[in-house]
Amino acid sequence: MSLKAKALYTFQSENAEEISIQENEELVIFDENSVDGWLRGENSRGERGLFPASYVEIIRPRSNSNLTDCSLSPAGSPAKEHFYYSPTTNTTFYDDDDDDWDDWDDSSTVVEDEDPRRAVGANGHAHQSPNPNVHYRAKPHMERQDSISSSRKGSMVGRNLNRFSSFVRSGVEAFVLGDVPMMAKIAEAYSIEMGSQGPQWKESPQPFSCSIEDPTKQTKFKGIKTYISYRVTPSHTGRPVYRRYKHFDWLYNRLLHKFTVISVPHLPEKQATGRFEEDFIEKRKRRLILWMDHMTSHPVLSQYEGFEHFLMCGDDKQWKLGKRRAEKDELVGAHFMLTLHIPNEHQDLQDVEERVDTFKAFAKKMDDSVMQLTHVASELVRKHLGGFRKEFQRLGHAFQSISQAFMLDPPHTSDALNAAISHTGRTYENIGEMFAEQPKYDLFHMLDKLSLYQGLLSNFPDIIHLQKGAFAKVKESQRMSDEGKMDQDEADGIRKRCRTVGFALQAEMSHFHRRREVDFKEMMQAYLRQQIAFYQRVGQQLERTLHMWQYQSSRMSSIDTPTRPQPQ
Repeated sequence: MSLKAKALYTFQSENAEEISIQENEELVIFDENSVDGWLRGENSRGERGLFPASYVEIIRPRSNSNLTDCSLSPAGSPAKEHFYYSPTTNTTFYDDDDDDWDDWDDSSTVVEDEDPRRAVGANGHAHQSPNPNVHYRAKPHMERQDSISSSRKGSMVGRNLNRFSSFVRSGVEAFVLGDVPMMAKIAEAYSIEMGSQGPQWKESPQPFSCSIEDPTKQTKFKGIKTYISYRVTPSHTGRPVYRRYKHFDWLYNRLLHKFTVISVPHLPEKQATGRFEEDFIEKRKRRLILWMDHMTSHPVLSQYEGFEHFLMCGDDKQWKLGKRRAEKDELVGAHFMLTLHIPNEHQDLQDVEERVDTFKAFAKKMDDSVMQLTHVASELVRKHLGGFRKEFQRLGHAFQSISQAFMLDPPHTSDALNAAISHTGRTYENIGEMFAEQPKYDLFHMLDKLSLYQGLLSNFPDIIHLQKGAFAKVKESQRMSDEGKMDQDEADGIRKRCRTVGFALQAEMSHFHRRREVDFKEMMQAYLRQQIAFYQRVGQQLERTLHMWQYQSSRMSSIDTPTRPQPQ
């Protein structure tokens, strides 16, 4: 049954399934039962979609002395609505004090409220819960409404109640609005400095690299459980440690949990079957190497304490202690923003917004181009393994058939000619096998690099959304300040914190561009070198076959030439 309602506050839609509503606007609600704090209805412009239940009041008709009156009642259930960034339980792991750290299940390291690969959030993953040890100021249910409609002092910028928004889930909204309390001690610090192309992360004082080698099949529980172990050796220690894929997966989830405004590279995909096949193990190793190269080259990710623990700890007991310490890290999500030190240089927010919009268009175009190249390269691999191989083998077999036909009439057969034709057939069969083997030297490596960048690029829309949300809060706070509904000091604080988000995003953009130039230059040069070497080997095969023909021709000429009688 449809009900009439009135909008208490203005709400700006951010997703396709939402609609915008204006304060005092008349609405139609299709069902008064809210779903996760959202109602479905229609605004005065005829647009249909979702909007926050707490932003509207339902107009309920009632009869009194044969006269129809109307009363207003809040939509949804106030006791179940959450409008502010508030603590919840921390992330739960399948691991207790008595468990062996090596006994996690490969397929599920972390238990989240939602599947992190489906939920929307920064880096393409669900927002992780803030640390329960950090105290947040409690806010009564109606404080937002009272603060907006009453006095000027204590006025607040409206919160975005869209629980699907990465701006809210990441905690960046809470940071920008000043709802993230300062901590007594911040042990970490990550600096942003001004470079020739704009803000950039300050380089790590001790850069290093890391090798991943020797994937080895291991068993435990008397052969009941089987897994692959990789030897991981950081260059600055030279001491190898041995890690399974699930340990990489644990580290990856810690990175997503902590670094809200950084594009964390995706791990190689999991596979339910065929995990111990040689081709899959080799492919995963190649992609883990690329993942590790990106990690060690990032000035912020490479300095993360949890990453250092992953690379250096070889003792089971110490691993468990370090693992728990990383899981209790308080400087995650919104609190990570407190660790950033930004330059003093002034940046006009309009210029920053234009720069972000330019990068957004670039990232979209690059993402489309990477997907196109991935499709073309994958199709070429398929042809190498199938079509090209079969065509050259068919040609070789056809030459072999000619040779066999020439042998059927012995009086007129030529052994030299037949041998040359047969050898030519075998040459083309070998070339077919060469085509089938070639992708492992060039196209596979290209596809590995493209897969890495597909993951990096897929993170940026959510990260850019954080900056867009911060811009919107700055504009809203300034408008409220101009209207006398907010102190200018509070508006200035929002602008200052938005600068932090902006500098972090620009630093990440700058790092992406620098790595992109290095990676694609290396990828293209390696591909061309392998292609040149491949076709040189094909040419050498053909040249050797041609030399055989020339040799056989000279032999046949000497046989066919009659011998002159010697003079007496």
